[in-house]
Amino acid sequence: MLATQEQTEIEIKHPININSKVFGANKYAHYKWLREEAPVYKGKLSLLNAYFVSRYEDCQFVLKDPRFVRNRSTATGGRRVPIPMPKSVMPLVESMIIEDDPGHRRLRNLVHKAFTPRAIAQLGERIETLTHELLDKAEPQGEVDLQKAYSLPIPVTVISEMVGVPDDEMSKFATGMKVLSDGLSGWSFFRTMFWDLPKLGNYARELIARKRAEPQDDILSALITAEDEGEKLTEDELVSMVFLLVIAGYETTVHLINNCVVTLLQYPQELARLRAEPALMESAIEEVLRFNGPIQGTKPHYTIEDVVLHGETIPKGAMVMPLLGAANHDPAVFENPERFDIGRSPNRHMGFGQGIHYCLGAPLARLETKIALTNLLERNPNLQLAIDPQDLTVQQIPMWHRYEQVPVVLG
Repeated sequence: MLATQEQTEIEIKHPININSKVFGANKYAHYKWLREEAPVYKGKLSLLNAYFVSRYEDCQFVLKDPRFVRNRSTATGGRRVPIPMPKSVMPLVESMIIEDDPGHRRLRNLVHKAFTPRAIAQLGERIETLTHELLDKAEPQGEVDLQKAYSLPIPVTVISEMVGVPDDEMSKFATGMKVLSDGLSGWSFFRTMFWDLPKLGNYARELIARKRAEPQDDILSALITAEDEGEKLTEDELVSMVFLLVIAGYETTVHLINNCVVTLLQYPQELARLRAEPALMESAIEEVLRFNGPIQGTKPHYTIEDVVLHGETIPKGAMVMPLLGAANHDPAVFENPERFDIGRSPNRHMGFGQGIHYCLGAPLARLETKIALTNLLERNPNLQLAIDPQDLTVQQIPMWHRYEQVPVVLG
């Protein structure tokens, strides 16, 4: 029996809003319709107009063609972000992920050394120890929320130690995640904008001041003293970098671990294959990134001039969203794309993006996930979900596929 993903036949409601519950509940069916019927589609991201591209080749085109930029002001002459925000929180949302070259290159060059495969490999022993410590605590409980007990503490601990955030202060960043988790609507957004994020910004500045006074062997201390062609990071750039590194350092990994576990448990024949051939672990993780990865899209891009694609004109200044989750199921690139195959090769997925904004933390996420999954499966041969997979709650967040909780039975 092939490990295939069933495609639910749905009635498409126009305009498609990728922040809607209808889309979130059937994203892969929507992806299929978009690829086949409307490869360039003018839809909605919440209240904002956006053009969606869904085919693999077209997503590559948007990610690599210089006519598509991340910095909105370059294309429109207006604000860098489409929604008005208090000046006090702008350093937290204006980071290198919405910057273009040469500014993006300058910022990335200052931090990339900490995330090279060679640098990340040195963290293996620490991650090994941490995963066993967490399993020692979780396994006697039997049934646990895997995210709370295991998937989340691993990357949070690792990135806090790398950046130099004291363990007892990491909770301060949880409030900063609220605006991302709740999306860009509702009263909670305004509370986060005008209360939670300003508090986070103040904390980041306090942390930077402490590192200036007493530098340590961590990324933040290195960034404070780092220079790129004689130019140091400004205070606002440091605040932005702290926020980006901490959030990016754990947000993708926790959900990649979760998605690996959920997907493997939903396809027991592939899980049995992995247990019999543990050398397939890295390949299995890559297949989850393609098949059911946490990252389903990128930050918005904007056109600096009119661009014609598939006969459709995307006007200058328009928001364009490459749907990576759709590209990863494109049959023009992936044979039997709805089949979950942990030995798939080649597997040129876009689970971490492409181009100049390819995920800086990809080597770290891969290493943490490999060690976490290996030790979890080895120590728990009877691992299973504690609820029906259909009852898992997928968070309502555009461009992500992530679960609210992952209840499992260990053993």
